[in-house]
Amino acid sequence: MSYVPPHLRNSITTKATSTTALDCNTDYYSNLTSPFSHSNHSNSNHNNTSISNINCNNFSSASSNAARRSSGNAPYPVFPQWNPSERVLRLKPEQIEEVRLRLSVDVTVAQDSPPAPAPIESFTDMCLHASIIKDIAFHEYTSPTSIQAQSMPVALSGRDLLGCAETGSGKTAAFTIPMIQHCLAQPPVQRGDGPLALVLAPTRELAQQIEKEVKAFSQSLESFKTAIVVGGTNIAEQRSALGAGVNVVVATPGRFIDHLQQGNTSLCRISFVVLDEADRMLDMGFEPKIREIMQNLPEKHQTLLFSATMPVEIEALAQEYLTNPVQVKVGKVSSPAANVSQILEKVSENEKIDRLLALLVEEDTQAERSVHPFPLTIVFVERKTRCDEVAEALIAQGLQAVALHGGRSQSEREAALHDFRRGHTNILVATDVASRGLDVSGVAHVVNLDLPKTMEDYVHRIGRTGRAGSTGRATSFYTDRDTFLVTQIRKAIADVESGNTVAFATGKVARRKEREAAAAQKDAQIALSKLALMGPTSISVEDKYKYMIAPSMFKKEGVADGAWDD
Repeated sequence: MSYVPPHLRNSITTKATSTTALDCNTDYYSNLTSPFSHSNHSNSNHNNTSISNINCNNFSSASSNAARRSSGNAPYPVFPQWNPSERVLRLKPEQIEEVRLRLSVDVTVAQDSPPAPAPIESFTDMCLHASIIKDIAFHEYTSPTSIQAQSMPVALSGRDLLGCAETGSGKTAAFTIPMIQHCLAQPPVQRGDGPLALVLAPTRELAQQIEKEVKAFSQSLESFKTAIVVGGTNIAEQRSALGAGVNVVVATPGRFIDHLQQGNTSLCRISFVVLDEADRMLDMGFEPKIREIMQNLPEKHQTLLFSATMPVEIEALAQEYLTNPVQVKVGKVSSPAANVSQILEKVSENEKIDRLLALLVEEDTQAERSVHPFPLTIVFVERKTRCDEVAEALIAQGLQAVALHGGRSQSEREAALHDFRRGHTNILVATDVASRGLDVSGVAHVVNLDLPKTMEDYVHRIGRTGRAGSTGRATSFYTDRDTFLVTQIRKAIADVESGNTVAFATGKVARRKEREAAAAQKDAQIALSKLALMGPTSISVEDKYKYMIAPSMFKKEGVADGAWDD
């Protein structure tokens, strides 16, 4: 349906109630009888506040750029009944559980919901469109990964899905293939139509990867069109692509809302929605924009939410916008840092770059001796100018390095990432622009030349390595100014070793933990200052606060002030 900005909703809603115009959320789908069509309960909760009676065309004068067909009516979405092969249909419940056990897949459904479809270990058994099967074979994909084997049948059957698996496990194809199949069942897209499917992603880099995957599985379909809508690129080109009519839009939330506000596209025909890397979108503050889009969607749509971790806010988002979802978890959903070896090394500010050069030159020498390539390494720094300075220093030492920061153009950033992914450059020097949303397989080492300000940012940085079940290494240089963060890191490492799975939490949980930790440190420091003034017997520091105190403020116990390796 057409997007209505918040400041226009009251007046437009009042106007719309006096008309008999077709409503995207009511009569629009009243004749849809497919057993797999369903009403997303979240929309009924929100429509009364904004758009329950708004015609697709009744947005504002700007919406003329995305004018609907002359009749004003959009085609009904189609949710065709899907069945796998006969071989899969004949599987007994105990055989299905045996397959899930072998795939390390855990499936949960609501009490009043029908059982989840069986996992399928062959693309042929999924009964996909012939063109999709052709493209799967062309790219030499032989069998589905664990997340694909279970998630694709759920998505193909028209049910909402909450998928949780590590990055690199094949989540993109798990939603891309069913999404293309869904789009092929819809009436053709015409010029001025909005998209049939929408994928929201946290970063432009991830959006580009997703669009590439969509094109890979739809390359045999000449009329199948995609558009990527992200910041940092020409908005006029995006407007032109959207206006021509596309099947799938892959977007970052902010830029997509920009196009909706300008009337460059419509939500009227969207019946398949994917929230990819939802945990990162929430971490990056996109929750209001996600809600803005989700609350304006047509009532009849299928929603898939994928996340690498499962914090409480993801569960809340799923409860609000997914209808009786099938929850699929693959393997152990661990903390982002559980399989990353972390080293903390104290150095003075003036020694940092020299120490970095010594570390990486030594790694380069070891790689040459063992006849192995230099391990992919990301070096995080605080400022853009320092980013360029460090990259130049590494190149002067004969190392292959490239800088990535917000001051570089989009084409320069894409070129830097392309070279890094392909191994043409094996050291990426970056600001925090790369700490969230950068998905490069095979990163073996993350170096924090400058530690970030918060624990959550630290978690995102070191999460660039140790992905998809592999192990990684993180080296962090710190000075006296980083003492507070270092104590948090050390405690979190100790907590992980003792079995605390949320020690390296992100999102709202992390921010709450950081506020509590800061308050604890302040209390501890006040207590110590009173202790110094009033004598050692007058006041004591509670044990739960002691780890927050700077090492110089009390006698060291067990841990040296230098390196720490878990």
